[in-house]
Formats: sequence, structure tokens, C-alpha cells
Amino acid sequence: MTVVLFIVGIILFLLGISISIALHELGHLTPAKRFGVKVTHYMVGFGPTLFSFKRGETEYGIKALPLGGFIAMPGMYPPLDATKQRAEAPALQSGTAGQSATQGQSAADLGDATAAHDATAPIDGATPHDATAPGDHLGAGDEANLRPRTKRKGRLFENTMADAREMSNDEIEPGEEHRTFYALSVPKRLVVMFAGPFVNLVLGIVIMAISLLGIGVMTPTTTVQTVVECAVPASEANQRPAADRNACLPGDQLTPAWEAGFEPGDRITSVAGVETENWDELSSVIKDHAGESVEVDFVRDGAAQTVSVPIIAHERPRVDDRGNLMTNPDGTPQTVTEGFLGIGPVQERQPLPLSEFPGAVWDQVTGVFTAIVTLPVKLVDIAQVATGAKERDPEGLVGMVGVGRVAGEIVSTDDLQVVEKAQLGLGVLGSLNIFLFAFNMIPLLPLDGGHIAVALYEGARRRINRWRGRGKIGPFDTAKLLPLTYVVIGLMLCMTALLVYVDLVKPITLDAIFNSAR
Repeated sequence: MTVVLFIVGIILFLLGISISIALHELGHLTPAKRFGVKVTHYMVGFGPTLFSFKRGETEYGIKALPLGGFIAMPGMYPPLDATKQRAEAPALQSGTAGQSATQGQSAADLGDATAAHDATAPIDGATPHDATAPGDHLGAGDEANLRPRTKRKGRLFENTMADAREMSNDEIEPGEEHRTFYALSVPKRLVVMFAGPFVNLVLGIVIMAISLLGIGVMTPTTTVQTVVECAVPASEANQRPAADRNACLPGDQLTPAWEAGFEPGDRITSVAGVETENWDELSSVIKDHAGESVEVDFVRDGAAQTVSVPIIAHERPRVDDRGNLMTNPDGTPQTVTEGFLGIGPVQERQPLPLSEFPGAVWDQVTGVFTAIVTLPVKLVDIAQVATGAKERDPEGLVGMVGVGRVAGEIVSTDDLQVVEKAQLGLGVLGSLNIFLFAFNMIPLLPLDGGHIAVALYEGARRRINRWRGRGKIGPFDTAKLLPLTYVVIGLMLCMTALLVYVDLVKPITLDAIFNSAR
């Protein structure tokens, strides 16, 4: 049964990822069609096609490998002759570019929690419009004002660029040149390319809302679950043998809660006259009254009671906002002296306050961007893990295989309740969607951020030429970026292979993740 549940977990994970990919590509598809671009293919996955159907001019389908997806739009490479033309006149009439169009792909590849495009397909594009008049085209009546740019000598990758352009012209019919991607204005191209990652961002936030606002988070309450018997200063506890650190020894100071007779189930309502509606308020009041005797109001078995309790000053380890132990430069733990009562709270699942949700989203998004910025360092760590020079960090980089394995463990484990499994699964899927958004915004082709960067450059270049009185110019030859694109694809494939190897040989387990979080 455990094996079956493990497989079910992996299937559910792949289904969730496939839906995320489909919605990402739908984000590209919807504005592209609305702007009149011809979209020939909408595919979820890579490799052999398992199922497809054609509606209108677009073929919709599912491929064998659920590691990405793409839509195919003619014109993501401008024709070579269009890129070599320039209009001398500062103002031209609007018209339709009579150049042949090209075809490309916009992909969102989730291979090992990353994004990549099909390396064999044209993946870039530009538009010939003036940034100051985004709806204008180089008109057919302006041919007399067009002159070719200086022809350059042949160079490496020239044949590859030519082949890519030729292949991408196949599915554009005569008279459809105005329906190419590069014929769009810069703002419209930005919308088409940004819409895909934006869908993932929205999807990640919605999943977080379901998890945090709907299911809720485990929250300490003002109801007593445990009563600590004795209070041992942190500095003294660290000097004791490990077996004695959690035990009371003769001579240890008893806690105020123990001496006052608090019992599990008591619900504390106020301390020192301050009403305590949640654990944070209760804890804060206790810490602020070290060395003082205060009145504590509580409810036991439905009856309200009051007891005078001497709050003691207690030394305990110091932790940061995330609960991590803080240490001194010499490695010894830092300590702080605070008021101490000696109770542990009951944990209940409660919806996160709506006012705290934006902060939770911000922390998640900034955390993902931080992880991407430090990606090279993390890859070095993974390489050291692969060679056996370093142990696997449960909080380090994980690939698609590793995430799928964790998803299988979440569903198959007996240590979690159904609601906890659902919340963990949603957390994984939400994090991957936000990661997909952030990774796709990297300004390198073939990622969506690369297409956005090209469009912004195109608009800035045309505006500068307009200011200089050089008139309208043809689109930037994005085929020049093919060498860089192939390098980026190669690096992503290497990263994918490395992560797959490490996830198989030295996988991260669910227990390791839980232990690192404690």
C-alpha cells in the first residue's frame, strides 16, 4: 500500500506541474491571439506527441515528457532582409511589412525546477516598430527610402542562423506577415512574454492563500499543553551530559507554573492585568515581568480562577526571527535573560491573519529570488555532493526528481494527517510556481525574461534613432544571440543532469527536511 501511495504522490505532483505549465502557456497564448498573432501550436510537454487536436489554425496537444511546454508563433525571428533595412525619412506612413516571417517557440521548461526552451527551435524575436509610434510598420510604399545596411562578412553560426530562419518560415502564408510576433508593437510583445510567468506568480499566490488562509497554520494558543517542572539556565544546561539536559536534578529551581499548580488544559486569559488573546501577547507580557509577582487569570473546566505567580528571570538560548539558534563568534550559543513562567502552549491550526498574508507572500517571493541569485554557489555545493566531498543539505537545491520523490513520501507517510499532507503538497506546488516565475524573469534567452529584454532593447534603440533623426529602423537581428542562447541551454541541461544524478544517488528525504526545520 505504501508503494502505491508513493506512486500516487508522484502522479499528483506531475499532474500539478502539468497544469502549471498549461496555464503558463495559456498566459502566452491568450494575449497573442487577442493581438492577432498566428499561433500554430500549443503543447504541454516535450518529445513525442501523445494526444493532439486542431482547432482553427492552432494544434493543441500533450507530449510525453511533462517537463515543459511551448506555443509556436511565427515571427519570433525577424527576416534577415528586414533587419538590414533602414528608413532615411524621419516619418513614414503606416503599412504592412512585406517581409517573410519566421516562427519560434515560447517555452516554460520545469526540468528540475527550472525553465528552458527547445534548443532545436527558433526562440527569439524582434519588432520593426518605432517606440514612439508602436502601431506603425515599415510601409510597402516606402521602399524608395530604404537602403540596406552594410553587409558583414560571414561568421561562425551564420549557417545555423540562416537554417533557423528558413525553418521558421514554413508555417506563415503570403499576406500573413502582419500576424507575426515581430510585427507587434513593443508593449504588446512585452504583454505576450510577461503573461506566462505572471500566471505562475498569480497561481503561486492563490495556492499560498488556499494553504495559509484556507487550511491555516499551526499556531500556539493560550491553552496550556505542558507544564515545565524546573528552570535550568542555558549556560548550565549546556555543561551537563546530554542525558541530563532535559531532566530535573536535585537543587534545580522549580518553575513558577509548576509551583502555582497549573495543569494541561488551563486557558490563560490575562497576565498582570493585560488580556492575552494569543500566545504572542501572553509570552510578551511574561518576558517583560521578570522578577515580579503578577496576577494570572485562567479558566479551568469552565471556571475562572486567579493566582499570584512570581515570574522568575531565566536564561535561555537566543534565536533569530526564524527560530534558528544564534551563536557568538567563538561558536558558543548566545543567551538572553527573560521572564519565565514554565508552560508550553497547545498548537491549533488557525487561518493566517489576512494582514499577515502579504508579508508571507513577500517573504516567499524574495526568498526564491535570493535562491536564484545564489544559484551558482548552490550548484557548486551540488557538484561537491556528487563527488562525495560534501553532505547533501536538506535546505539546498533540489531537482524535479527530488521534488517528485518528496511528493511521493508526503502521500505515503503515516506520520502526517491528511490535512497536513495536502498542505505540504500545496506548499511544494506553490513554491515551484513562484520559482518558475522568478527563473523565467532572468534576462537571458531562451527564457521569457530574455525575450522581454530584447523587446525593451528594441524599443530603446528605435527611440534613440528617432531622437537622432535617423528615422525608423528595421528590427534587431535576434539571431545574433543564438550562440549565447545555446550556451544558456547547455548550462541548463548540465544543471538538470547534475541534479538528476544527485537526486537519485543522494536524495533528500522528507525526514531530513523535517529535522532541518526543527
